[in-house]
Amino acid sequence: MSLIPSFFGTGRRTNIFDPFSLDIWDPFQDFPSSALTAPRSDDTTAIANTRIDWKETPEAHVFKADLPGLKKDEVKVEIEEGRVLQISGERTKEKEDKGDTWHRMERSSGRFLRRFRLPENAKLDQVKASMENGVLTVTVPKQEVKKPDVKPIQITG
Repeated sequence: MSLIPSFFGTGRRTNIFDPFSLDIWDPFQDFPSSALTAPRSDDTTAIANTRIDWKETPEAHVFKADLPGLKKDEVKVEIEEGRVLQISGERTKEKEDKGDTWHRMERSSGRFLRRFRLPENAKLDQVKASMENGVLTVTVPKQEVKKPDVKPIQITG
């Protein structure tokens, strides 16, 4: 456990006198998970670090997620009941070999899950997803807004 809390990075402090090992102090790090009301999990970090942008163009809703190091078969894109777009996956933790000494471990690992309620104008049957250079792009086309037919009425008299 760190003696000096800081807001730079994550992981464990190996030497309190090393100015390059400033980490966020976690008061629950040294407690067993059974001592907490809910088990501690690094999954929360993975969820929080999944950055997703959502923009609306005249033709579609476009979601972009930064998922560096993941392959397309490690990510799932689903449409659930109630017009909910769900993006999920898992980033596995790197294996620790007995001869290795870790100085920093900042990359998050674990499951991630993000959900977005889609608007009524989304065409749920035409959703497309692609992955390129660690960026997942999900495109949800929009239904055309049909302008009401205006029928002119002739005025007599």
